[in-house]
Amino acid sequence: MVTKRRGHGEGSIYQRKDGRWVASLSLEDRKRKYFYGDTRREVQEKLKAALHEQQQGTLVTARQQTLKQFLERWLENTCKPVVRLTTYIRYRNAINNHLIPALGQVTLQKLTPDMLRVFLKQKLNSGLKPSTVTVIRSVLHRALEDAVKDGLISRNVVSLVKSPHVERREAQTVTVEQAKSLLEAARGTSLDALLEVALTTAMRRGEILALRWSEVDLERGTAFVRRTLTKLAHYGVVENEPKTKAGRRRIELSSVAIEALKRHLVCQKQARLAAGNSWQDKNLVFCDEKGCSFVPGTMVHRYEKLLKQIGLPHMRFHDLRHSAATILLAAGVHPKKVQELLGHSSITITMDVYSHVLPSMQQDAADKMDDLFG
Repeated sequence: MVTKRRGHGEGSIYQRKDGRWVASLSLEDRKRKYFYGDTRREVQEKLKAALHEQQQGTLVTARQQTLKQFLERWLENTCKPVVRLTTYIRYRNAINNHLIPALGQVTLQKLTPDMLRVFLKQKLNSGLKPSTVTVIRSVLHRALEDAVKDGLISRNVVSLVKSPHVERREAQTVTVEQAKSLLEAARGTSLDALLEVALTTAMRRGEILALRWSEVDLERGTAFVRRTLTKLAHYGVVENEPKTKAGRRRIELSSVAIEALKRHLVCQKQARLAAGNSWQDKNLVFCDEKGCSFVPGTMVHRYEKLLKQIGLPHMRFHDLRHSAATILLAAGVHPKKVQELLGHSSITITMDVYSHVLPSMQQDAADKMDDLFG
């Protein structure tokens, strides 16, 4: 026999033959949502919470699904159409290699902060870098934000779990003398103008390799950054627009960069004649011996070989960008100008990344005050 009780405004609560308690709540579509527990008090609390959520408009009434089912659909239908290919691949790797194997069978609505904390700790203990684990957490956070908007869940549990602490990697920068040595060693090689541009404009590797002659004005001494180039496994060389509006920018070229580009243009014309019919005219400033896009890995290999040749310590090509910014800031160039050159969306980013240069700048300011009022 089933004992049935009703309370005002609480839906219905009753006990089944097996002793378990059930609460049910009437929904707008005339369907009912059920809650189960071992005691009447337990289901009453669940029902009370559901009634509150119903009044607030946050009650989840969608059909339950596993995290695997949701993430696979989200990746292809919601994420892929609106993000860059590089972002899509990064998200897909995080989902297929980490989230689904560990949490895929958990019901989306039953994912808890504690489950997520255990998962992140296991990933760190397995040897993954904190920065990689942070990316995995960020992917899940973005996916669950959309789940909340779609009414599939009432809250994003990732927001309740802290991201792993990531130690900022100190960029290795070259001094002015080391930069001069590098440029001198590159003179006459395929990296001559490329390194000159890198060290005087602080452009990213992908921005330099995507640069076209139509975006360079040697008479006015300007270059426009409008795209970036990346090499992706299974996709080859891929071009994208810069991530932010600030990334699309106009750069004033130095005299040494202009002269290097003029030398480079002459060499490229000679290479074009030598290649004959095999030359592919893609109007790229920096290309291989047949006019095609420079494969980033090939360029980096030549750069690293050059570093070793002249006895400079190993450093990433990206560190040349940091070197350029550091040299400019140390020379007293206004941070706002450096921000615009780098293409940062905010001066706060520039000041945060290059805070190590600020102490010397502050000392310069103090010295100037002494000169004025001493």
